[in-house]
Amino acid sequence: MSTQSTISDRLLMIRPAAFGYNQETAVNNSFQEVFDGPAEAVQDSALQEFDRFVRKLQNHRIHVDVIEDTPSPHTPDAIFPNNWISLHADGKIITYPMFSALRRQERREDLIQILKNKYSVAEIVEYQPYEVTGRFLEGTGSLVLDRTNKIAYACRSIRTDEDLLDLFCKEQGFQKIVFDSFDQDGIPIYHTNVIMALAETFVVICLEAIPEGIQKRILIERLEQSGKTLVDITFDQVLCFAGNMLQVKNVDDVRYTIMSEAAFLSLRSEQIHIILKDSFIVHAAIPTIEKVGGGSVRCMMAENFLPVK
Repeated sequence: MSTQSTISDRLLMIRPAAFGYNQETAVNNSFQEVFDGPAEAVQDSALQEFDRFVRKLQNHRIHVDVIEDTPSPHTPDAIFPNNWISLHADGKIITYPMFSALRRQERREDLIQILKNKYSVAEIVEYQPYEVTGRFLEGTGSLVLDRTNKIAYACRSIRTDEDLLDLFCKEQGFQKIVFDSFDQDGIPIYHTNVIMALAETFVVICLEAIPEGIQKRILIERLEQSGKTLVDITFDQVLCFAGNMLQVKNVDDVRYTIMSEAAFLSLRSEQIHIILKDSFIVHAAIPTIEKVGGGSVRCMMAENFLPVK
């Protein structure tokens, strides 16, 4: 078993330059809603939400590297970097193949160079060439990683190709636990981190999204074997982004579970109690980002495990 922590003490976040509605991702992201107003108003609201969120994290002594989005090319989802990049303790930077052609432009060589200047980078692993064959694996949206036990949890979807999952697990040394999951209308869940968030001692998961059968039994058994208490959330809580949380450590090694205000308000007292036994809670109001972007706080934070120079 690895001694690596599953949670990081550094975060990478992208301050948006042109946040907005992406029609390409809306094809299979049912959380997105068209904003009835000028694009400038959407960007202004998202920017204010982003800045307040970052200040809140920093006020709790959580380290955040904020990198400015570039005005060109147009990347309305750049605020969600965890889908195209992951940063690992062995010095690897991994970049991923994206479903939306517009989102592929979020990958930035200059951002990787900024990271190289501050952190020890041993290798760049690029999976994006598989985009040309229509195969996708969207970072820690597709993958919920237990780094301590070296397990990659993933639900199948058009954005999570199982062959690429196998390749990732083989090359990065993870065991896969793969399963199918569906929303209330029987539509496949597009990202694993919509219905699942893994912390040190607990896992938030929507079990009713996963059909009964061997896959579900294996998933629950593996989570329990790894010592996680299950916080089972409902479809209604998923719609409030309660599955899209992230646990982190601050500079004093204090654990915080980060979620949106909508997610927090959806939780029942007994669910909050389990989380508070393990960590403090920080929640932030990001209604524009959630409504227009269809993603929440977890998608906004890319964990950074790279060694500091």
